[in-house]
Amino acid sequence: MEKTWKPTVAGILAIIAGVLGVIIGVLFAAGVGVLGGIFGMGWLSIIFAPLIIFGIIAIVGGIYALQRRIWGLALAGSICALIGPWFLLGILAIIFVSLGKREFK
Repeated sequence: MEKTWKPTVAGILAIIAGVLGVIIGVLFAAGVGVLGGIFGMGWLSIIFAPLIIFGIIAIVGGIYALQRRIWGLALAGSICALIGPWFLLGILAIIFVSLGKREFK
């Protein structure tokens, strides 16, 4: 089967969204942790844990999309790329992974 650009673009978009999620999640968790520690509410930094977790899943799914392996994991990564203000990247990643489904092993 001929390879198209769709899974490649989906993987890149998912990876970008995942990296943004991890970076923003870590920065906000650290900031809230420091400020919360001053006021005795450092536990509030746990609020950003899902953003970090979804970011990691988006990165892994993006890598699988680039490799055109395990379509379900690539799709899951694209869905996790929806979490955050960069949700448009996730929408496009879902569309391109879905359109390129036949290229996956």
